[in-house]
Amino acid sequence: MSLKKLVWRFRYLEWSSILFITPAISLFSIFVVYPIFQTIWLSFWKWDRISPGVWVGLENYKKVLSNPEIYSAFSHSLVFVLFYSLIPIVVGLLITLLLLRIKIRGESFFRAILFLPQIISTVVVAISWRWIYAADGPINSLLAKFGAEKITTAWLGNFDTSLIAVGIIGTWINYGLAMILFLSGAQRISQDLLDADRIDGANMRQEFRYILIPSIKGEISIVLIITLTFALRNFDIVWNATQGGPGNSTNVPSLFIYKSAFVNRYVGEAAASSFLLAIVILAVTGLLLLARKESND
Repeated sequence: MSLKKLVWRFRYLEWSSILFITPAISLFSIFVVYPIFQTIWLSFWKWDRISPGVWVGLENYKKVLSNPEIYSAFSHSLVFVLFYSLIPIVVGLLITLLLLRIKIRGESFFRAILFLPQIISTVVVAISWRWIYAADGPINSLLAKFGAEKITTAWLGNFDTSLIAVGIIGTWINYGLAMILFLSGAQRISQDLLDADRIDGANMRQEFRYILIPSIKGEISIVLIITLTFALRNFDIVWNATQGGPGNSTNVPSLFIYKSAFVNRYVGEAAASSFLLAIVILAVTGLLLLARKESND
C-alpha cells in the first residue's frame, strides 16, 4: 500500500469516527452542557420567569449563603448520608460476610429479592412507604397488636420522626446495591484462603477485618461515591414522601432549589443554589476518588 493511500485511509477512519460520535456529542451538548452553562448564567440574574431579568452579579449567591434555610437543608442531607450511605454499607458488608460463611439454598433468589428496591421506581417506593408509615398503616397496626399503642404516630407527619423515617427509606433502597457489589468483589476471594483461615481458628470478626475488607476496598469506595451522591442530590423520595414537611423538617437542598424556582419564582437564587450544590457534590466525589487512588497506590 502506497503512503498516499495509507494517509487517506487514516483520514477516512478519523472522519468516520467523528461522524459516529457526532450525534452523541450533539445530544450531550444540548441536554447536559447547555443547561449547565444556562444555569450558571441565570445565577447572575434576578428573574421571576415573567418580567424581564435584571443583572445582579453575585447578589443571588449572597442571598443563598445568608439564608438559614439552605444550611438547615444541608444538615438534613448530612443525616441522610448516614441513612443512605453509611448504614447500607454496614448492612451490605454484614450480609456479604454471612453469605461467605453460610451457604444457603436459593442464594441467587435471595440476592434478587434484596436487590429489588434498586430497580423499583423511587416514586413507587416513596408512595408505598408513605402508606406503611401512615397513622392507620402496617407499622402502627403491628405496634398496636403487640400493645405498644403509646408509641404509634403518623411517622412522616411528626416533627421528631419524619427525618429518620425518610432516612430509613433510603437505607432500604441502597443496602441491596451495596450487597450486590460487595458480593461480586468477594467472589475474588480464594476459597482455599477462607478454608485455611477457618482451620487456623479465625472467627467471623477476624475474617471480616483481615480478609473481606481488604479484598473489596474498591467496591466499598464505589458504593460510597454512588450513595453519597444520592444522599446529597435526593429529591424524589423526599418530595413524594413528605414534600419537605412537616414544616421544613425534611427539607433538602434539591427541594429548596425546586421551591425557589417554581413556588417562589426566585429563578436566579435557585440557579445559584444549584451551582453551589453541584460544587459540593463534585468536591465530595473528587475527594473520595482521590482517597481511593491513594489507597490503591
